[in-house]
Amino acid sequence: MTDPFVLAAFTMSTGSHGNFGLWRHPADETYRYTDIRYWVALAELLDASGFDALFIADAVGQLDVFGGDAEAALTRGVQTPVTDPLLVVSAMAAATTHLGFGITVSTTYESPYLLARKFSTLDHLTGGRIGWNIVTSLLDSAARNIIGRDRQIPHDERYAMASEFLEVTYKLWEGSWETDAVLRDRDRGIYTDAAKVHAIGHEGRYFQVPGAHLVEPSPQRTPVLFQAGTSPAGREFAARNAELVFASDPRPQVLRANIEDIRRRAVAHGRRPNSIRFLTSVEIVTDSTDSAARAKAADLAKYHDLEAGLVLLSALSGVDWSQYGVDRPIEQFDTDASRSILAAVDGAGDRHRITLRDYVGELGGFGGQLFVGSARTVADELEAYAESTGIDGFNITYHVTPGSFADVGEHLIPELRRRGRAREAGGPTTLRERVFGGAALLPDDHPGARFRSGGQERSDRGNVPAAKRIASIR
Repeated sequence: MTDPFVLAAFTMSTGSHGNFGLWRHPADETYRYTDIRYWVALAELLDASGFDALFIADAVGQLDVFGGDAEAALTRGVQTPVTDPLLVVSAMAAATTHLGFGITVSTTYESPYLLARKFSTLDHLTGGRIGWNIVTSLLDSAARNIIGRDRQIPHDERYAMASEFLEVTYKLWEGSWETDAVLRDRDRGIYTDAAKVHAIGHEGRYFQVPGAHLVEPSPQRTPVLFQAGTSPAGREFAARNAELVFASDPRPQVLRANIEDIRRRAVAHGRRPNSIRFLTSVEIVTDSTDSAARAKAADLAKYHDLEAGLVLLSALSGVDWSQYGVDRPIEQFDTDASRSILAAVDGAGDRHRITLRDYVGELGGFGGQLFVGSARTVADELEAYAESTGIDGFNITYHVTPGSFADVGEHLIPELRRRGRAREAGGPTTLRERVFGGAALLPDDHPGARFRSGGQERSDRGNVPAAKRIASIR
């Protein structure tokens, strides 16, 4: 027996994401990213095709490491300009039935109290189809413009902040409102039983949040929790909190080792080994035949922009690669940016020394493993890759939008369904039920579940019966 893959479409609210230079391709419509009709049409396509989720990346700073400024990012359209992905989710949800939405928001530059309200609101409006990709951010430009620091907060401290941030949101989502707090009792004139709404009284190193959550319980309460990062701090954070982990490495054996390490850490936190699903980013070019797919890939490759890839790699790694030399083997640098980006080239001498051209110079590589072929060929290769790495699903990046996703929906997903590797139409509607089965809420073994309603201390005001307080007001 085989389980269905988790299939997510990977994009960003910008004119060009990881498809370096391919915004110039005549079939690409990503330039319409500021038009809400673009997003609604994309969501409808993905929902009808059988994708489980649309995952939207985000960054809140300019990409200004390459060459020391943002000129190259602006000129070449590398994730610049970019809009807020949260704001379009409601429109996409209204046009779809089963598609989930994983949205990236940083714990470093948000308030846990306000973010908890945003995700609770979206969980209500989507009918329980929202997920949160938890990031700690890595751009110095974000630190300068948002919190007035010259440099970002050090890597491991960002994860310490994120851990406390999650604790606050768990208290708000899981413990602040009891399930039956909202009565809507017209006869007695009581909308909410105030005795069942609890202040969380959080006082920590980074956050002080004394009050109660602003939103009544949503279908999932806590959104499905996405996370990426394979540094030691990132793996520990994922093992404790994440439900879907994005793991990438060009070496299958290293990818498997990282996955197994995170599972072991999760068990140490009292979680079941299968409580986390692992996805990796892939690029797929598919068509009715292998030859047609190869021809399509050759056409796409004509538009690939090596320098645009270096711009993004510089921003993510914290290293200015503008003067490095694209055919020089990549060295390791210790930075406070992404620790996992350059870890993928560490110890690669058993194959060959990876250069910048290897990493970002063509389709595949930096954007994920490239699979080219007919549906049967690609499905065979995806299954083999999952077997060798332990991956549970794929975050499918695009070369052109909507064409890349339309091809996967037309050719590949029907083949995966024939093999039991993609979900059939219909089924559960909340994102957590769709991906994991079971209930819409966090499972009991998740650390966030210990904050569930009833576990929080009640304030004196909360212990006064609602009817008595209302009578005293009158």
